Amino acid sequence: MRIAFYVNTDKPEAAAKRDALAARLGALGVEAASPGDAVDAVVALGGDGTILRAAREFRDVPVLGLNLGGLGYLSSVGEAEAETALRMLAEGRYAISERAMVEVSSGGSSSACATALNDVVISRERTGHMARLDLAADGRFVTRYMADGLIFATPTGSTAYSLAAGGPVLLPDSGSLVVTPLNPHALGVRPLVFRDGVRFTVRVLPRTGGNPVRVGVYADGEHVMSFGAGEHVEICKSAKTAKFVELEGYDPYDVLARKLGWSGSSLR
Repeated sequence: MRIAFYVNTDKPEAAAKRDALAARLGALGVEAASPGDAVDAVVALGGDGTILRAAREFRDVPVLGLNLGGLGYLSSVGEAEAETALRMLAEGRYAISERAMVEVSSGGSSSACATALNDVVISRERTGHMARLDLAADGRFVTRYMADGLIFATPTGSTAYSLAAGGPVLLPDSGSLVVTPLNPHALGVRPLVFRDGVRFTVRVLPRTGGNPVRVGVYADGEHVMSFGAGEHVEICKSAKTAKFVELEGYDPYDVLARKLGWSGSSLR
């Protein structure tokens, strides 16, 4: 078995941690890969941002996240459990979870501009000016938003920006996408959950008085394009998937409870 390490170079302790883990893997009979080698799995050292980048860079290779950051929702293994996790990886005591991704393309384009594991976000680019956005699903008009923007989140991304904006938690195998509005003007506007086969179209409308408006499109937090009034983008499930290592005994409900601080009711 050959393992690659993906390190957040902004964390000074990550390189030393990588070297220590590589030595431990060698003792377990697992080879640490050199650049350019084919690998069986990737160990990402850092927070969720590091894991997202590793999943995009190593297509079709399962990723195991070891959390060196804060919340680290995508990394179910903490630093204290690193050695146990590596032993389980070396012994093949894990399953591979395929995670849905979404892609965004500019209006009329047949190819994706960007692909995201967590979410595609459409957000106003000028502070203090709300965007007017029309949403359609499979060509059928859904609603018009007056809001700061929209989040199109996968089940994996439902616990990230979408959750912070009031969206629901989706389990990884739910086969759904959630559209969460950012600071909508109308109190009755709420997140919508769709089957993940839907193709969305978002069109920007001019503001009252014809004032110019530009909105940005972000894939997993990275700016990929901008568009303005009269233009549109399309968002849909990608044919690409991300693969994650789920170690023996992995329990998604336990991860939810620990990462989100669920303690249950105090009533008896």
